[in-house]
Amino acid sequence: MNVATLYQKALGFEFLSVEEGVYLFEHAPLTDLMQVANELRKKQVPHGKVTWQIDRNVNTTNVCVANCKFCNFYRIPGHPEAYITDMPVYRKKIQETLKYGGDQLLLQGGHHPGLSLDFYTNTFRQIKQEFPTIKLHALGPPEVAHICKLSKKPHREVLTELKNAGLDSLPGAGAEILIDRVRRLISKGKCGADEWLTIMHEAHELNITTSATMMFGHVETIEERFIHLARIREVQAMKPENAKGFLAFIPWTFQDVDTLLARIRGVHNLTTAEEYIRMIAMSRIMLPNIKNIQASWLTVGKQTAQLCLHAGANDFGSIMIEENVVSAAGAPHRFTYKTMQEAIKEAGFEPQLRNQQYEWRELPETIVEQVIDY
Repeated sequence: MNVATLYQKALGFEFLSVEEGVYLFEHAPLTDLMQVANELRKKQVPHGKVTWQIDRNVNTTNVCVANCKFCNFYRIPGHPEAYITDMPVYRKKIQETLKYGGDQLLLQGGHHPGLSLDFYTNTFRQIKQEFPTIKLHALGPPEVAHICKLSKKPHREVLTELKNAGLDSLPGAGAEILIDRVRRLISKGKCGADEWLTIMHEAHELNITTSATMMFGHVETIEERFIHLARIREVQAMKPENAKGFLAFIPWTFQDVDTLLARIRGVHNLTTAEEYIRMIAMSRIMLPNIKNIQASWLTVGKQTAQLCLHAGANDFGSIMIEENVVSAAGAPHRFTYKTMQEAIKEAGFEPQLRNQQYEWRELPETIVEQVIDY
């Protein structure tokens, strides 16, 4: 293989094979990869701005039976710290979110064995009834699969009922690595790779906008990362013409503090800043049919995320007014609406507030800056 030939193939928006992607990742100079990915970003996102969002990650419950080896957030059924979020708590958190300029809840939780479809549809309807402007970027394929099993209903029926109840979009949660060898080692209790992808495809057919993620830097091989990317773009290629499908791809690194993977298996996140930037560039190169590539400042920090904006990323994600799951495994980074914009400007770009559909928003005139307790 020849790297120059592969650069030209990528710049022509052709699908690189898994083998070609691995070859570029392992042999191409980082500066070259950054340049190719940056050129693709300019073509796909010609306005040149870096988008960002204000939302809040609220957890429906911390009870979970999936037993993921990288998660410190969950509690088993009956645990004294177990909870199910009720409407008074949602009400308080949504009111705070609106005060801080947010327009959306990223609503996720554990695989609770006692919460079936009615719980989620009733919750969504009540939130929408009281706060009709709040968007619900909710659940994820593993949670949908879990609800399907409990409710004994097919994916499409469950997705349809959730959409009718107020689901606005489906996050790419629980993808990890879409290879069942890996999933058996780190998240055996979640749906398999094929079911994850099938749920996303069915969501696209129902015109539910989604995103896709990848958590890497644990037990996966480099080849498995690229198989993951290829499977994501295959599902995107099957979406109906009028559907947005995967609006964004977000690769982030395994956070290992006090996790079972680290304590029992000795698996640690050894991903360097250079490797993360390389993966961002390769995400842009491997996914020519996904417009937005997001840098995960939450897991890699401000400076690395800023460099990613010159390596194919065009989005800085959300300030995350609240985030409990990844933070529980050691992610320490935080932004306010002011420091988020400052970071984007420092990197040489113009910040643009957006919603989940990547439509531009104006900052609310009454916005209050969140005080972050470090």
